[in-house]
Amino acid sequence: MTLADRLRAALAVVHTGDLLPGDVAELALRGADTLTAAAVLVAVTDRAEPGIILTQRTESLRAHPGQVAFPGGRLDPGETVLQAALREAEEEIALPPATVDLVGAVDRYRTATGFEITPVIGVVPPDLPLVPSEAEVASVFEVPLAYLLDPANHRAASAMWRGAERHFIEIPWDGRRIWGATAAMLVNLSRRLRWA
Repeated sequence: MTLADRLRAALAVVHTGDLLPGDVAELALRGADTLTAAAVLVAVTDRAEPGIILTQRTESLRAHPGQVAFPGGRLDPGETVLQAALREAEEEIALPPATVDLVGAVDRYRTATGFEITPVIGVVPPDLPLVPSEAEVASVFEVPLAYLLDPANHRAASAMWRGAERHFIEIPWDGRRIWGATAAMLVNLSRRLRWA
């Protein structure tokens, strides 16, 4: 069974646990009709010990500078989440869409900053020559899938934002801090994926 088939089978199981909903209080104030649709590519490398490809955003970006993220962004008019995730990954890290074995979309995540993000899982060959877009991406790196999905590596944290204390999950990795929506989507994925 291929890695993509294993992921499809694992994600097909009905989920019964709690998923992280995003910032519910902030979303209630904002209203669901004002959310901007976005998609990210959760690119899983097809190797004996699979990994997930992540990016470190440049410090010059207006939104979320320096943060760790999946390749992704807003949907263009008429675009599906699958098309948007592949397009953004190609624009941000030069990942050729033809190399992605799409597994499918998983649970959407709503952010307090007004986005409804759909993670799209795809399996990619290992060691692709990825090239970060200078304007958006400072670096591209890979983290072992098992490490990201292990609840022992998910740490509760909090910070003040817009006058209120916000609680979130962070995942430390090799001197980097994976947190916010990226960490929340990984935690949700860890609660969906159960390997045999």
